[in-house]
Amino acid sequence: MIKIEAALLIIIGILLFELIIFLHEFGHFITAKKSGVKVNEFALGMGPKVLKYQKGETLYSLRLFPIGGFCAMEGEDEASDDERAFGNKAVWKRMIIVVAGAVMNIILGFLLMMITLAPNSYFASTTISVFADNAVSSKTLRVGDEITSINGYPILTSTDMSFALATATSNKMSMTVIRNGEKKDIQVKFGTIKRDDKDLIQLDFKVDPIENNFVTLITQTFKSTISMVKMVWASLFGLITGQFGLNEVAGPIGMTGAISQATAEGLKSSFWDGLNNLVYVMTIITVNLGVVNLLPLPALDGGRLVFLIVEAIRKKRIKPEIEGYVHAIGLIVLLLFMVIISVNDVVRLFSGG
Repeated sequence: MIKIEAALLIIIGILLFELIIFLHEFGHFITAKKSGVKVNEFALGMGPKVLKYQKGETLYSLRLFPIGGFCAMEGEDEASDDERAFGNKAVWKRMIIVVAGAVMNIILGFLLMMITLAPNSYFASTTISVFADNAVSSKTLRVGDEITSINGYPILTSTDMSFALATATSNKMSMTVIRNGEKKDIQVKFGTIKRDDKDLIQLDFKVDPIENNFVTLITQTFKSTISMVKMVWASLFGLITGQFGLNEVAGPIGMTGAISQATAEGLKSSFWDGLNNLVYVMTIITVNLGVVNLLPLPALDGGRLVFLIVEAIRKKRIKPEIEGYVHAIGLIVLLLFMVIISVNDVVRLFSGG
């Protein structure tokens, strides 16, 4: 029975992953169509065509490898005399088309987050309700304190709090709390526990519950989605600054392992827990895809947006050939980075890391 449930979750996972890709490309597609841009092909997957269907000017195709997709617009990477070419449309319309894919991913993340939160009877707040026996942090924190910042990291949800504590470099940290209606900046020290030769901060208090109803579900979903976006940006910044190492970055192989592990853990209790864990991991993936795609790097949507911003400022489009070369080089670098990450994933897989 468990094998059947695991197989069903694998199928659901593949469908969710394809949904993430489809909605990203559909964001580009629908805004292009609404802006009067000619779309030559809308494809789900990469590689050779498995199925294809021509409707009007657009070829719709399903390709062999389910690892991506694309929305090929006329005049996107080259000059075109067609008045409906991407490059011949107003710059603000092109900006909307470029960012639409990432926006769709974040909207999907919001909906998936709501699905994972809906079954809960209560949500965790950021207000301290009770301390553990001999709690170190109780020397400066108080019951009723609402935590709003840890080491400068804004706290909206309990997930923010866990992330800030997990990434803290010391068990002594600055915190901002609301106490008796007043904002207070305090220095807090936590106890630590030893795990895998590392000193981990020990959370020594519990927080007040928030009852699940329609209003709190919408509010917590909104806050949790924002928290996830913030964590992606903070993690990317930590990677750039050296706070996090390459070993802490996962590629497609690593993500597959994380999905398998999360669903397997959930299946130990029930199929629905496994499904909930799967949906939550997919929420992380779609939000990551949306945020990372907006980075101002060549070959990404954010890189294209930079060119459009420059064009809007100088009132003149950069030659499509030059932009194409820049994106091509960026794509090569991106693929090389993905190869390095994938090799790292394989090494961790076989080493048990």
